[in-house]
Amino acid sequence: MNFGNNPPARNVRPFSEDAASSMTDTEKPWHQVVLETLKKNDVRLVPYVPDRVFTPLIQALHADTFFTTFPCTREEEAIGIVTGAHMGGMRAAVLMQTSGFGTIPNAIASLVCPSQIPALIFVSERGTLGEFNLGQAMVCRTMRPVLDALGSETHAITRHDELAFIVDRSIKQAIATQAPVTFILSPLLTGGKVFAA
Repeated sequence: MNFGNNPPARNVRPFSEDAASSMTDTEKPWHQVVLETLKKNDVRLVPYVPDRVFTPLIQALHADTFFTTFPCTREEEAIGIVTGAHMGGMRAAVLMQTSGFGTIPNAIASLVCPSQIPALIFVSERGTLGEFNLGQAMVCRTMRPVLDALGSETHAITRHDELAFIVDRSIKQAIATQAPVTFILSPLLTGGKVFAA
């Protein structure tokens, strides 16, 4: 799978902005709602750690010249980039999966929170609903308590009809209060990772 600066060629019809403009948020795919909400809030930089669940969002971000998006080797690296972007006056978000979240509590506690960085952290939730990987399940069970202990705003999003509202309002709050927010996107929203039987 290619996650470089050019979106991979696929037999998937691109989601056009013309088609999107005539659809309501609940008619659009979840990844298009996220992309449009980021754009509406002038979030231009999106580093990520490659993830199968986020693949349609990653491809859409690469295809849209409004965004600068690129893969990172580790989640802490992406958090550092988002922090630097904020200090340089640019709004940024990061994409990762549940297990990757397990690597960033120190970066949140020692860098993001005390420096008042409005980091926008999107996590594709693994570790539930048929998960086979114990590591994913362990981080899934500890992710929310860790975020609560850090006093970080967190939203687990399961419903498509609430997605645009929660993401839009939470971005505005993060920027106004100079505090991070984590969006945990449930498999109930994204469809999750498909497991072989």
